[in-house]
Parts: sequence; C-alpha cells; structure tokens
Amino acid sequence: MPETASSGTFLGPIARATAALQRGGKFILDIALPPLCPSCREPLGSGTGLCAACWSRLSPIEQPYCPRLGIPFVYDPGPGIISMEAIAHPPAFGRARAAVRYDEIARKLVLSFKYADRLDLAPMMGAWMARAGQELLEGADALLPVPLHWRRLWSRRFNQAASLAGAISSHCGVPVWPDVLARVRATPQQVGLSKVERADNVQGAFRVPANQKARVKGRRLVLIDDVLTSGATVDTCTRALLRAGAANVDVLVFARVVAPLGRPI
Repeated sequence: MPETASSGTFLGPIARATAALQRGGKFILDIALPPLCPSCREPLGSGTGLCAACWSRLSPIEQPYCPRLGIPFVYDPGPGIISMEAIAHPPAFGRARAAVRYDEIARKLVLSFKYADRLDLAPMMGAWMARAGQELLEGADALLPVPLHWRRLWSRRFNQAASLAGAISSHCGVPVWPDVLARVRATPQQVGLSKVERADNVQGAFRVPANQKARVKGRRLVLIDDVLTSGATVDTCTRALLRAGAANVDVLVFARVVAPLGRPI
C-alpha cells in the first residue's frame, strides 16, 4: 500500500506536467500555424470548422424535401408527395438524405477533405450528416461506406466515405461494416459524364463477397458517401446489396447536387 500511494503521489505531478506541456505545444503550434477555414483559407482564431462568412453561405437541406430522394422542394406540397424525378426514375434505394447542397462552399469542403488531407473535417461533416439522416439511422443495422477500388485507395491513402461513416457512428452508435461491399472493378472518374454515362461506368463495379452475404441478409443498411450527383454509384451499390438479401438500403451523403428549381441532375 505505501508503494502504491507513493507511486500515485509521484504520478500526479507528472500527469499534470504532461498535460501542461501538451497545452503549451498546441498554443505554440496555433500561433505558428493557426487553423484556417477550409473554404476561404482565412484564420479561424480558435476551434475548427468554417469562418462566419463561409458558414452563412453554406446551404443546409431542410424540410420540405422529397421523401424518397431528399431533393428540396421550392414550396411544401403536403405530406407524402414525392418529386417528379422520383416518379420518373424510381431509385433502387429506399430514401436518400444529404446535409447540404453541393454549392461553392460545400465543394471546397469536400475537395479539402478528399485531396488536401483535411481529415480533421470528418467529425464536423459527420455530425451534420448524422443530424440530416436521423430518420434513416434509427433502426439501421449498419453503416456501409461506398468502397474505393484498391488502386484508388492506395493513391489516396484513405476512403473518405469510411472516415465519414466512422464520424456518424460516433453520434448514433450504428456500427460501420467496411468489408460488406467490395469494389471489384476500377472505373474512370465520374466527373463530366452524363447521367447515362455514369450509370454505364459503374455497372457491375460493386459486389457483396460470398462470405458476407449471410451478414447482409435481412438487414437494414445505410450507404455512406460524400457527394450524390446522379445517384448512379449508390444505385449500383444498392442493387448489389438487395441481390445479397438486404431488407432495405438507404443513402446518406454530406452534399447532393441540386439543379435550379429543386430538380436533380
């Protein structure tokens, strides 16, 4: 007992000194390299996230929106009314939700996150997504990040969808299953392709491995990605999951492209 007490008495000042050094190191680092707004690169002063000017220009997606596609409506058409896009081209997934519109500010956030090693943005973006997708997350069995092909994962070093899924999981408690869906074919970038070309580009690119099919059967799953444009990628992922026996698949993204007057691209 005397040794334990002596050890505890000795470790207390060490722990306090270590914490003080860490705080001092952070203070010095913040002076040398102050946190910058990921959108406009202006110093934030303290904390992380967006500066006040960029925050005011961000466009969160709020009600009213299409209950299937999550596309914001210009006016409230009443309960249960879905968009013309959902009627003309019903998606394979059940519902889609996005935290924000893919506008100038959201685009800079996504590009900083994916290509400028701003992994520190994942907790903030994931928190917004958890809020936007609350109704999808209730009762969900797992979060499934849209996978990258191994070549792209090797060059980028991380899967942005997996990072977002981890951040969302910390808020809602739904587990992340990163290995349930596999990208079995490398595909060219979707940027610049038409909606039909996007669908053709990802056709057959995703598969549920044989050893994961029992895990998927009868489950309610939520696909996670950073941006939803035409929906071709998540639609292809959904079809692979439904063929493997999933009971339901929803989609949750950080940003979605919204055309003028609320019509999707």
